Amino acid sequence: MSEPDHDMASLMEASDPAFDAVMTCVFGIQEHETRTYLALLDRPGTTAEELADVLDRDRSNVNRSLTALLEKGLVSRDRRLLDPGGYVYQYTAVPLPEAKGLLHEALDAWTETVHGVIDEFDADDRE
Repeated sequence: MSEPDHDMASLMEASDPAFDAVMTCVFGIQEHETRTYLALLDRPGTTAEELADVLDRDRSNVNRSLTALLEKGLVSRDRRLLDPGGYVYQYTAVPLPEAKGLLHEALDAWTETVHGVIDEFDADDRE
């Protein structure tokens, strides 16, 4: 898996980072996955095929983005039965306030970890 498009160092250097850059960095996702989430905010119940058209991306790439977003808890998926038979998945982004809460939780957990590393560091432990 490739590295996210934004890293913590570049985020910290930015005087006014964009929300999508923060989201990409904190969740460790790709920029196109963040764009997928943002597109879903305005289009609840969208299928991967519909989203691929909106984003002008291949459906298989959109499916990978949706899988990553599902794993992070940023989207939900519902199965809709089709009249001729079969089904299609529809995706909905979690509401923005909930996503912001997830961002705060992830950043707080990381900060707590870093503080622990700092507190536990002992110069005598270096090799």
